[in-house]
Amino acid sequence: MTNGCNKLDVYDWLSHMDMPANYKPFHIVEVRFKGSRKDFFLNPDHIYLEMGEPVAVEASTGGYDIGFVSLTGELVRLQLKKNKVDVQQVERKIFRKASKADMEKYQAAKDLEWETMHRARKLALDLGLSMKLSDVDYQGDKTKATFYYTAEGRVDFRELIKKMAEAFRIRIEMRQIGMRQEASRLGGIGSCGRELCCSTWLTDFKTVSTAAARYQNLSLNTLKLAGQCGKLKCCLNYELDTYMDALKDVPNDIDRLETKRGTARLLKTDIFKKIMWFSYPEDENWIPLGIDRVKEIASGNKEGFKPEDLLEEKVELEVKPKPVEYDYENVVGQDSLTRLDDKSKKKKRSRKKNKNKQAEGKKPEEVHAKKGKKEEGKTVQNRAENTIVNRMQGKNQGRNEVSADEQRKAKPRNPNRKRSRNRNNSNKGNGTNAGNA
Repeated sequence: MTNGCNKLDVYDWLSHMDMPANYKPFHIVEVRFKGSRKDFFLNPDHIYLEMGEPVAVEASTGGYDIGFVSLTGELVRLQLKKNKVDVQQVERKIFRKASKADMEKYQAAKDLEWETMHRARKLALDLGLSMKLSDVDYQGDKTKATFYYTAEGRVDFRELIKKMAEAFRIRIEMRQIGMRQEASRLGGIGSCGRELCCSTWLTDFKTVSTAAARYQNLSLNTLKLAGQCGKLKCCLNYELDTYMDALKDVPNDIDRLETKRGTARLLKTDIFKKIMWFSYPEDENWIPLGIDRVKEIASGNKEGFKPEDLLEEKVELEVKPKPVEYDYENVVGQDSLTRLDDKSKKKKRSRKKNKNKQAEGKKPEEVHAKKGKKEEGKTVQNRAENTIVNRMQGKNQGRNEVSADEQRKAKPRNPNRKRSRNRNNSNKGNGTNAGNA
């Protein structure tokens, strides 16, 4: 109940600390329910409760509800201050720890939520109401259901409540929520590949405007700037303060510079490097200039001074590859290529060592005798190969001469046939050579 990236999870950093002997635990406990709903309850009987433990608490409209303890002790006092809740405003109580029967009833109520939501959507469509039912929350005692819906304007759902009360036989409460609250309740995966911020840790939904995208030089594409809820992404506000601080030194009223060559227009501004890029009309070259120099040229233009060319004022951009420093080491210890090279080197060294050991174990006369035998064997093989080659060359010459004499004596009828015979003879000669080899 208290692990993972969830906005309902709370880390009790006082749990490992020893309290004084006369310490009395704080009599208010924080309890969480389905979705992002949390509330504070009195613990008048000082029941020992741990985080994640199910408890039966007093419901706002009578009966009881089942929730899970999210925070106890002195941290609850800080949460009250953070949420601006007065201690005297907390009136509802914790009845008991949830028993087995309570949990069975609670689970049975939760199993009905999916079917109830779809039946309620069908009833709303039959009545032609322009609303979207997004979620249903049953009370722990199975006597009340809260329907969460979104709509662009006001909706008259009195007839819908009557039909749902007849169909479900429970008390019904309708609660309208915004698009962002709907996304936080349903959850999902954002364009960044992570779980939605509103469904994990973000609880305060601040207004997001298109000015945040303009300050960060982002393209005003609604498809890219909109989140799952259809509104502008909340993450556009995360780095806005940093951009606003960096934009203090960047002039926002300079969009062109006058020179003797012509008028250069502003194309791009690098906010953090403090470089502004200008270009002349019908020229593809972008000229980077420092912000201080741009201000000097702009002030000079007001007085009638024009520089020769902005290319003379160009800032030289140093593009140096930074050495990559890893904070971790390779698990294996070495790359695959170096490991293969080391293995081959080790094998060669082991072979040399084995040869040296064998040579050391034998007498020097035996070693010289073996070397002489190997050399004699090589010379004999070379001589035999040379004789075979010479014989083959002699045979080929004789055959070629005979075939030439026969061709002179014979009178071929077809010159093409003569060529084919020559080719066959040459092929036969090659075949005999291959067989002898």
